[in-house]
Amino acid sequence: MIKFFVPKEDILGDKIYLTSKDDVKHLIKVLRSRVGDSVVISDMESMEYQTEIAEIGDMEVVLSVLESHPFENEPATRVTLYQGVPKGPKLETVVQKTVELGVDRVVPVFMARTVVADKGNFSKKVARLQKIADEAVKQCKRDRIPEVSEPLDFKGMMQEIRQEEYDAILIPYESKEGYTIKDALKFTDDVKLKKGSHIALIIGPEGGFEDSEIEDLQDEFDRKAQVVTLGKIIMRTETAGMAALAMIMYELEL
Repeated sequence: MIKFFVPKEDILGDKIYLTSKDDVKHLIKVLRSRVGDSVVISDMESMEYQTEIAEIGDMEVVLSVLESHPFENEPATRVTLYQGVPKGPKLETVVQKTVELGVDRVVPVFMARTVVADKGNFSKKVARLQKIADEAVKQCKRDRIPEVSEPLDFKGMMQEIRQEEYDAILIPYESKEGYTIKDALKFTDDVKLKKGSHIALIIGPEGGFEDSEIEDLQDEFDRKAQVVTLGKIIMRTETAGMAALAMIMYELEL
């Protein structure tokens, strides 16, 4: 059964108002739903609702709440992916697949070796990427839509990380040897990583990180910044984030 996402302000008592033009069209024209049919609703924050269609109008659908329960299909571990911006459509693939793997948020980052220039129109691409995230969530039946944020440069990323209360910052780096992401997830003297942790995952662009970027991260965040290897095989930037995220979810969620 398809799930629709409704802001909490449109959930009033035992009634939910589906007002998105695209969602109303999809429910009525594509799915050919009728009064009395069942619909699953997420409030995009913490609760899911089992409903049935009470009224169908041209601009909205009114749903009656039958029961509700907290999210069941969201990982407790929150991972923000800071992705070095790659060429072409690779970022679309990154967003789609990391959403399927459980990412909490994706932030494109322009780094020293990023080969793509930000010409001031990247916001249009972010809207496209957010739509891809929305569609991926519906396909994999997650309870919440991850955010695709506006792009940052490396300094902006550093500033944001300072403001966030991350439990750990994981940085896969092709020059690192002997210290795996599995090791980092189990280092426990200073940082307790467990199911429900809030983690920053930083992936370099096609050209990789500058050594100075790695040094800046380690100098700024000390032991929270864990530089790791993903193994003996060097992965492409669009693969590295997916692989690292899968490893994190395996270790902390399963």
